[in-house]
Amino acid sequence: MVRIRLRRIGLKKQPSYRIVVAEKESPRNGAYIEVIGFYNPRTEPSTVNFEEDRALYWLSNGAQPSEAVERLLKNNGTLARLERL
Repeated sequence: MVRIRLRRIGLKKQPSYRIVVAEKESPRNGAYIEVIGFYNPRTEPSTVNFEEDRALYWLSNGAQPSEAVERLLKNNGTLARLERL
């Protein structure tokens, strides 16, 4: 099963994340299929930047978002766009 999830990068106690498409069984920072964006929770407000067309492509092909990524996609309006398609 393919999932869209966060991959931690950054220094100790200074996290930032890449939004990646990966197999469910691969470790958090292990192998991934594609990087589709990034998320930085340390800025005010949080920075979220991702390729919406690639996210919609993977979601339409059966990829399941993690809880955190689902929240980011919902706040951005991407999940609503997917439902309209």
